[in-house]
Amino acid sequence: MEYLLGVDVGSTNLKAVLFNDDGEIVSKGSQPTELGHPDGSHPDWAVWEPDAIWGGVAASIREAVSGVDASCIRGVAVTGMGMDGLPVDRDGKWLYPFISWHCPRTIPQQEWWVKNIGAERQFEIGGDQIWPFNTALRLRWMREHEPAILDRAFKWVLIEDYINLMLCGEYATDYSMASNTLLFDLRTRAWSDELLSRSGVDRNLLCEPRPAGTVLGKVHARAAEATGLARGTPVVLGGHDYSCGCLPTGAFRPGALLDVLGTWEMVVTALSEPVLTENVRKTGALVDAHVARDRWAVMGAAVAADMLEWFRQELGGEERRAAEAEGKVDWDLLISLAESSKPGSNGLFFLPHMSGSHCPVPDHLSAGSFAGLRNTHKRADLFRAVIEGVNYQFLQILRAFQENVGIKAEQIVAIGGPTKNRFWMQNKADVCGMVIQVPDLSEAVPLGAALLAGIGAGVYRDETEAFERVWREGIRYEPDPGTTEEYEAHFQKFGRLYPALRNFYHDQV
Repeated sequence: MEYLLGVDVGSTNLKAVLFNDDGEIVSKGSQPTELGHPDGSHPDWAVWEPDAIWGGVAASIREAVSGVDASCIRGVAVTGMGMDGLPVDRDGKWLYPFISWHCPRTIPQQEWWVKNIGAERQFEIGGDQIWPFNTALRLRWMREHEPAILDRAFKWVLIEDYINLMLCGEYATDYSMASNTLLFDLRTRAWSDELLSRSGVDRNLLCEPRPAGTVLGKVHARAAEATGLARGTPVVLGGHDYSCGCLPTGAFRPGALLDVLGTWEMVVTALSEPVLTENVRKTGALVDAHVARDRWAVMGAAVAADMLEWFRQELGGEERRAAEAEGKVDWDLLISLAESSKPGSNGLFFLPHMSGSHCPVPDHLSAGSFAGLRNTHKRADLFRAVIEGVNYQFLQILRAFQENVGIKAEQIVAIGGPTKNRFWMQNKADVCGMVIQVPDLSEAVPLGAALLAGIGAGVYRDETEAFERVWREGIRYEPDPGTTEEYEAHFQKFGRLYPALRNFYHDQV
């Protein structure tokens, strides 16, 4: 039996998942990702301690491989979050902790970047939205506040690439990770001379970008001792988490779209070339390089499951108490509550902007609202309106992709914990009028990394063969044509909510 290992460096957990070459889980290990606030003078500053990240990954790998012959593992690849990095010296020793994406310290650098480089020019070159946690802003912060440390640095290493460094001693990054730095030219898939020159970032600090699936090196003796992997196991370049999730779901193919559902909803589809227009930028989407060879991706994100969790915590007390008394799950009771309302929630609408608006209308000053509320409405209508509002938002992203990128989804594949919510999935299919496929795949993101390890190790010829080996048909949610027609009328009304409320929210500042 041969195995492939995918490591997922996530904000909540550090996972190592061992798969066979048909994509079935053999074993896995997990450790919590611990966020630190070590600077008492800046309690809002947030970091990941490098030793804790590597220690957690090593412990997860040990747990995952403990029951197998480690010599049968053909390769390992790492995926995870995108922008966090740190400086290391020539011996590979870290000099400063990872500044977490939670940390607000680089807001002044973000403002500098917008003023001096500009959101439009940044997108034209790199497809980036300028967010406070982009990698280059951390480098500018270090230059301004810790210049002595940066002067000692040999390389700036992104968090996944740090794990690869610890495994095999090699410095590199992949195109999908480089895309999130504000320093990458998407068309040439190389560091941008213009962005480096204008930002003052030293090119020599950056790891060389290479295609995902490239063999970097082999697990060395120290890493073998720490992880339980066999010395000499190939270490293969992985990539950004949502991009890796596209591989086992087939969303690297034209017309296929991946819906990654969680606290946030990330909607991703592949491109044959980067589309870097102003219309795309204005949607709040970003364009980056894909882990699939000769592919790019467009991704739009918006808060999703967090809206349902808010209702559960603040307005779901009755179901919570009933579940405790009856030995049931409160989510099941809440879904039954939503099902008791009718499509359209009896004229009630919910704008799911409680954390601001992101894609397709970026506006951090926007806020959540119920509209059309009357004294005849019940909690069932409120909860159904929340679910419908999140799904209207999803449809807005789909149509923004179609109108501004020229991409029409022909297939929608959904992954993530909320896909277990059958009512939500069926409602999503009815709202958008398309089949929603929820494949029988577990741990799709680390599986995508494992497939890259398999491509690098020669287990699979390419992404298509890897996908065909591991794809498992799951549940298909077919839209009801009559309900979809009804929802189209509701969707048009929903689309008028944000424009009607925008000035109200902006006047509150």
